[in-house]
Amino acid sequence: MIQDIAPHRLDNQYRPLQPQPQDTVLVFAPGGLLCALADGALRFPARRELDAGAGCRFFYLFALDGRPWFLAWPGAEELGLPPCYQPQPSAFFRGCRPRALAYAAVTAFHLWHWYDTARWCGHCGAPLVHDGRERMMRCPACGNLIYPRISPSVIAGVCDGDRILMTRYAGRAYTRWALVAGFTEIGETPEQTVAREVREEVGLAVKNIRYWGSQPWGFTGGLLLGYFCELDGSDAVTLDESELACAQWTARGAMDETMADDGVSLTRAMMRAFALGQERAARRD
Repeated sequence: MIQDIAPHRLDNQYRPLQPQPQDTVLVFAPGGLLCALADGALRFPARRELDAGAGCRFFYLFALDGRPWFLAWPGAEELGLPPCYQPQPSAFFRGCRPRALAYAAVTAFHLWHWYDTARWCGHCGAPLVHDGRERMMRCPACGNLIYPRISPSVIAGVCDGDRILMTRYAGRAYTRWALVAGFTEIGETPEQTVAREVREEVGLAVKNIRYWGSQPWGFTGGLLLGYFCELDGSDAVTLDESELACAQWTARGAMDETMADDGVSLTRAMMRAFALGQERAARRD
């Protein structure tokens, strides 16, 4: 999956640092994150390439292999970057190499979106300030503390013997085969989310819900939790057409390359595990 970058390591512990000339600085502009491609490989600007005025601040993001990465704030205005750096949306980085840089970029999207939306206190309306000691925005007026938002959701592999339920989303840019998925609601466990989402989206009852694996998913600011479960009763699908374009039972031996592991998503890793008969063994990181 996209976070599997060993032997590289992304350290997300916050540090109150400011960039040195050689440090990587990520710059967001309308259209996405500025990057360049050199011989097909990703490249991001270093601090020395930025003509940052007094109005630009830098927020420490994380370290990749011990080297600090920063976010330029508020963005690309008047930073004087060469034209080789062009904005790209988060989906662009799904297939980019090196994988460690792609994962860092997607994680940065998650943090950038949080900084972009955490500007005003939701309690009293005052401007928020960057804490400086930890990754947190603080309201100096009422003391409200705001931490990065992470939204848990589930991926559900619904199995019936040697068949698995495959789905396609309705009204989304991603049109490949997927599994039943949905966000965890307030007051429910991930296992309850699995049962509810399967019932709501395809009208099926399930049992024996068991955890398989997880992944951070910076594309949507989420944390994905993968579960396999077994059909409990009728296999007749009642489709929620507002969520899904189609759903079909697919035999283990009939799974093709469009359902193969893409090395990026938990969904596709779960599909591969089922195709290989490994759905009962939890993934080991």
